[in-house]
Amino acid sequence: MKALIVDDESNVRKIIRFLGQWEEHGITEVLEAKNGVEAKELIERECPEIIMTDVKMPKNSGIELIEWLDANDYPGKVIMISGFDDYAFMRTAFKHGCFDYLMKPIEEDMLNETLAGAVQAWEKGEEERRNSESGFYEEVKTFRLSREITSASKGELFDSEEIALSLPQADAYELTMMYFYQTHHSGPYLQLLSDELVTREWGNAYALQNDPNVYVILSSHGQFFKVEEWITQHFDIPVRLVSGPPVESLEELPQAFQAAQQAMAEQRFRAIHRLADLDDARRMHDIVAFVDEHYMEELSLDKLSTRFFLSREHISRRFKQEMGMTLSSYVIQLRINQAKRWLSETDEKMYSIALKLGYQDENYFSRLFKKNVGMTPHEYRNDEDNQRITNVEQLH
Repeated sequence: MKALIVDDESNVRKIIRFLGQWEEHGITEVLEAKNGVEAKELIERECPEIIMTDVKMPKNSGIELIEWLDANDYPGKVIMISGFDDYAFMRTAFKHGCFDYLMKPIEEDMLNETLAGAVQAWEKGEEERRNSESGFYEEVKTFRLSREITSASKGELFDSEEIALSLPQADAYELTMMYFYQTHHSGPYLQLLSDELVTREWGNAYALQNDPNVYVILSSHGQFFKVEEWITQHFDIPVRLVSGPPVESLEELPQAFQAAQQAMAEQRFRAIHRLADLDDARRMHDIVAFVDEHYMEELSLDKLSTRFFLSREHISRRFKQEMGMTLSSYVIQLRINQAKRWLSETDEKMYSIALKLGYQDENYFSRLFKKNVGMTPHEYRNDEDNQRITNVEQLH
């Protein structure tokens, strides 16, 4: 059994490695990663059963990591670790199937109690998987197929032969991207569609690992009209479909993805079950809630447009009407407020704070901070009045 520790601070990884009673819990190998990007690579290659991850890290946060794991039905058990008692992060973690949530500084007894529980839960799940028709290996197969499709979508190296084994033989294939509305739980629909495509030998459907609301359909050339008709009859929630050109070889998938993504950016999609019953005010509420939760990630009008089924122009106009400022200004305000909390409550270095908030350039963020707050981060941290104000604001 393998465990993976994910934290951007090397001393935290060392402490967890030192305190954990690994062999006692049947764990023979302990892996480490300093951010979500490294963690994903290790997970894809090593398939660890236990994953312990920090919440806030540069490049990919712990929240993004568990969303990715959840979207791909990863069978391992995840333990979140955070230095902040933040209800919003806890709620998101458990929503995506997190086993438990530990607070820093890590206590030895609590760590090993949680580790024992996670191992026991995994072993119970493993037994159930072995007794089920599909089994653990079917889940791993699905995970790997999703990985290959995601690599193809990003123009990276991928195994076309592994994808071919999941498809009926055909002279050519059609690629279609299927977008779900952000707040709709799409997993069961994908499974239903995938089973139908395989049974009828029309093709297959796959999850994208980097976006839990976008799926990919590969169908034998000439079959997609039947697929779309089936989706229309059996889906009761809205989806958007956009297709790329037919491919005679699966090696051409990256080009087909690029064409489909460009078509979506140009709003050239087909809608099934439009969101007529979801009023504009509700959708704006969903968008603001999404931004409030994901403001430390890369956000754009294009990204919100594909997730919430509104044009980027409409979102831009309505967001400013609703919040009194542009999307970019709102995101900056959220990041500045978070930086103020960290400066007041922790000794974390400014470069680390900047990275966690999505800025690679510490000097740029320091200038942005001073422009909005009226003083540098260093001056803010040393100002007792500002620390008192920040603490009072958090109480309310």
